[in-house]
Amino acid sequence: MGMLSEFREFAVKGNVIDLAVGVIIGGAFGKIVDSLVGDIIMPIAGSVFGTLDFSNLFVVLGKNPNNLVALAELKKAGIPVFAFGSFITVAVNFIILASIIFLMVKQISRMKKQEPAAAPQPVTPEDVMLLREIRDALKK
Repeated sequence: MGMLSEFREFAVKGNVIDLAVGVIIGGAFGKIVDSLVGDIIMPIAGSVFGTLDFSNLFVVLGKNPNNLVALAELKKAGIPVFAFGSFITVAVNFIILASIIFLMVKQISRMKKQEPAAAPQPVTPEDVMLLREIRDALKK
């Protein structure tokens, strides 16, 4: 029974709940970045480089006896393929996601530095002030 209560205590701690919320938001954020890359950035890059579908950019490294032309067919047939287009798409996704996370962390740390203001010195009670005056007078 002790293990169950320890687990319950661990599960309701704020860090675990924060982590769960972060994972859920991160999953949704990943979809937004995928859409940004797939629907906005890659079509613009495709118009510059002349192709819209980067995932179909590849070089066949092995023998292709059936003259297959689609990447999925080549992979299914076990023919070695250097699929650099898929890598480009994933790399762009990563760079955008890493940049956004970097900016968020930088902003959060900047906000944390601004938050803790020096607490005002507590007002010294009147009786303590009088005792200090008496002490100082006796020293003279």
